[in-house]
Amino acid sequence: DPQQIELTTASKRKLRRFIVIDEVVDKLYGSKVREYFKENNVQHKILALPTTEETKSMDLVLNILHEVQNFSLDRRTEPIIAIGGGVCLDIVGLAASLYRRRTPYIRVPTTLLSYVDASVGAKNGVNFLQCKNKLGGYTPPVASFLDRSFIQSIPRRHISNGLGEILKMALMKHKGLFDLLKDHGKYLLDTKFQSCNGFADHGDAALQTTRIAIETMLEELAPNLWEDDLDRLVDFGHLISPELEMRVLPSLMHGEAVNVDMAFMTYVAHARGLLDAEEKEQILQCMRGLELPVWHSGCSWALIQRALRERLKHSGGQPRMPLPTGLGVAEIFNDTSEETLERAYELWVRD
Repeated sequence: DPQQIELTTASKRKLRRFIVIDEVVDKLYGSKVREYFKENNVQHKILALPTTEETKSMDLVLNILHEVQNFSLDRRTEPIIAIGGGVCLDIVGLAASLYRRRTPYIRVPTTLLSYVDASVGAKNGVNFLQCKNKLGGYTPPVASFLDRSFIQSIPRRHISNGLGEILKMALMKHKGLFDLLKDHGKYLLDTKFQSCNGFADHGDAALQTTRIAIETMLEELAPNLWEDDLDRLVDFGHLISPELEMRVLPSLMHGEAVNVDMAFMTYVAHARGLLDAEEKEQILQCMRGLELPVWHSGCSWALIQRALRERLKHSGGQPRMPLPTGLGVAEIFNDTSEETLERAYELWVRD
């Protein structure tokens, strides 16, 4: 907005920004961030924190809020900036929503998972009593700044982890995205989602993949931002994974736990006759090609039963189970029998 820019530049008051950055990201990019604010004559406070699934708690939120209060932040004109992975963006989003009832914040995702998942939508939260994201709210950021160059510095496993959430959208909504992952998965892992010249066979697979993943996610989230409708295709891979992820911390990352859930649900879809044997195999082969786990010893039958019972409590007494009905198409089911689930589990474990 040119008028806003004019007002800002004409103002005698110095620009001020409060930034929360993941401590690992700070080691890699902190000097560039500080240099940027210094060059632009912005008074700033940078708070580097360990933002992991194990530290994702109200304690860390309160720590941030103490520092925000000391900085004397003006909630109308000085948005908090979060730079990090999904956990960092979730924690800062919750802190911003609490400070003076709502302070604007900006998301800058630095991992593939947060780039295609946490950067989109309104949700934020922290873990509580060993339950994933038990405390939180719905406060969208004023902006998300997406820069894939951050992804080149993350380990290969973290890129595979992000591919789990991209595959979720491919299986639920977009056959073209599934084909991109199937055909270019190894290349995307090898090049760390950077757009590389001289690879004509792959086109700009990184740009296409991330763009389609975000667009399909927005299609699902935008009309239902506050989750008034509990029938959500984006819940695929999220029926069992919250329980599994918290049980086996830190052995599974979020996208990996989601993929284990999706692999089991692929067997459920096959057991119900929604997928034929070839489609089931294509999905599992794609998962393996993306270097994602298709099974985990912690995902016992007892854990699955417990997770689905928990699901019923929070989804209006219905399982609301998203299942693929082909490659890139899906529906939500409420009538999957215990017998079908158990048969799918036995086949999954056997394979």
